[in-house]
Amino acid sequence: MYTQGVNTSERLIEATRELLWERGYVGTSPKAILRQAGAGQGSMYHHFTGKPDLALAAIRRTAAEMRATAEADLGRPDTAYERISAYLLRERDALRGCPVGRLTMDPDVIASDELRAPVDETLDWLRERLEEIVEEGRERGEFSASLIPSETAALIVATVQGGYVLARASSSPAAFDAGVRGLLALLAPQECAGPAGSAAG
Repeated sequence: MYTQGVNTSERLIEATRELLWERGYVGTSPKAILRQAGAGQGSMYHHFTGKPDLALAAIRRTAAEMRATAEADLGRPDTAYERISAYLLRERDALRGCPVGRLTMDPDVIASDELRAPVDETLDWLRERLEEIVEEGRERGEFSASLIPSETAALIVATVQGGYVLARASSSPAAFDAGVRGLLALLAPQECAGPAGSAAG
């Protein structure tokens, strides 16, 4: 599964990331990690203090990757609407779900302050980043002045995460796509709107 050039600690982290996404914390046993990583018995304890330490490294890696992927769209030199649209429309495996979002439904992760911290920090970062972009859009007249940036940002995150749940429940990405299209229609700049303070014709 992994090339010989990838060191053992990296293989262990990547294997744990995959297993956490697929099976959750309880289902990610040390034996399964070692098998997935192609690592020898005892190698986990050579590089990490145990399963919680390795899981934390994996969750931090997943959180960092999610931020980088989101920022690639949100940091583009486009309009606020175009940046949000790029984030919402980027290619995803809707049936597999969000690796960070899935962790919020894992009771063992949520019960641990240490394991939960990277998840909370990443979702907070995403909401704050989207809030900044919505505020920029309001200031530039792209979005309605009635939009509340913090609430709109929360709606965007909820649409994505809820879309994953609906897609998995129906075994079809259509539900995810419908939610995204609906949100984008609500956010779309009103090009035919009249001047500020007047009704559109």
